[in-house]
Amino acid sequence: MAPPQKPAPPPGTITTTPPLALATAALTGAGCGWLIVVIANSFGFVPPRVPWTAPIALLLSAALVGALAFTTHQRIQVRHERVDPQRAVTFLVLGKASALAGALVAGGYLTYGLMFVTRMSADAPRERVIRSAVAVLAGIALCVAGLLLERACKVPRGDDEDESDPES
Repeated sequence: MAPPQKPAPPPGTITTTPPLALATAALTGAGCGWLIVVIANSFGFVPPRVPWTAPIALLLSAALVGALAFTTHQRIQVRHERVDPQRAVTFLVLGKASALAGALVAGGYLTYGLMFVTRMSADAPRERVIRSAVAVLAGIALCVAGLLLERACKVPRGDDEDESDPES
């Protein structure tokens, strides 16, 4: 017997980013991280170093998206204020993009860093592993912040009925 399936959402609704999409993004990033090292080694190049600006930029992005998620949650879920529909959709898309980008980047840096774990005794590989680990954490933070922003944009149940009431 097949498990019961969820009913399809009504037309015009956007669902939250499914875990399969996040896993696919992370695996795609992992493949890219692996390819960078393999291609660089096959052509005799030194794989690129990870600059500190990469994880710092990711952390700043995660903080900004997280702050936007918090303020949006306060506005929609707590105070039940109306938000301009175009702005809400923009925030939702930003949340989805941040979640997918965070998963992609985390997967890429994770694989990239793991490619150098066996050579940790040398300075350059150790630096790559440490900076990649920080970038992985920052990518996960961006992913979580994006998912929180998506969740904050969810309209509370009672608001759909209020819109059809001409007196509200």
